[in-house]
Amino acid sequence: MADSWKLTAFADKPIVQAALLAQEDAADWPWDVTLTGFELADDRPDDWRLDAYFNRKPTAADRRMVAALFEGKAPRLTAEELPESDWLVESQAGLEPIVVGPFYVRTPDRSRQEGAIDFAIPASQAFGTGHHATTAGCLAMLAAMKDRGVTVRNLADIGTGTGLLAFAALALWPRAVATASDIDPVCSGVVEANAEANGVAMGAGRGALTMAIADGMDDPLLQARGPYDLLIANILAGPLVELAGDFGSAVVPGGHMVLAGLLETQELAVRRAGRKAGFRLAARMVRGDWSILWLRRRSAR
Repeated sequence: MADSWKLTAFADKPIVQAALLAQEDAADWPWDVTLTGFELADDRPDDWRLDAYFNRKPTAADRRMVAALFEGKAPRLTAEELPESDWLVESQAGLEPIVVGPFYVRTPDRSRQEGAIDFAIPASQAFGTGHHATTAGCLAMLAAMKDRGVTVRNLADIGTGTGLLAFAALALWPRAVATASDIDPVCSGVVEANAEANGVAMGAGRGALTMAIADGMDDPLLQARGPYDLLIANILAGPLVELAGDFGSAVVPGGHMVLAGLLETQELAVRRAGRKAGFRLAARMVRGDWSILWLRRRSAR
């Protein structure tokens, strides 16, 4: 049996959240190194902990890799060996189920919630489990769009990660054609496994999800399956600005876009880029320091 270890760091909430964001943006991050971050206690919401799980004893290079996620001076990292049988449960122990509108997002060790749109997503990636404010905010925004009568027939989830947002959109609009993409090849297997576990059909037809590995929108499959009437992109502010023109070309007139992964301080730049691409603001949410935007493309005259 392989050894199971974790590296732990304690820091303020914004520092741990920034480290988790940095890990998401690290294209060469090892697929078998799991990161989780969460608050230490309900009465200490600003005190957070980051855990990095390894199936081996962490090396000096592993320590440097985790420390590099922190801007400036990294907090002290402590190593702990875990019982082999307990490491997966340990990695998910701090993740309580998330309730967002009609959605109930949990790790597989938790019980289903009857009457809710229930998703079981393993904590194998830091983002996409619903626990980060950007993912939860996207779930809330999608539910609000549904409540306001938005109809979706063809959707795309760019930077899908675990596939959760694509699954959620399909649950709200079950007759839609859905496409998910990510730059990380590991996500293909992750999305397929999560789809099977959650009863989401994979395929090209209505009510099913097709997965693509793509950098932005420059991909034959994404282009062939467009244009879309809903595009979801929970990535980072920089790529959202850079891809705004491509998003504008990929969304039908009158279509919708949900953007997240941007700090509230970055919102103006993202909205400005969206406006240049033909979108106007339909609604916005703020969760913690993070903005979630619903933009609508101007209808053709």
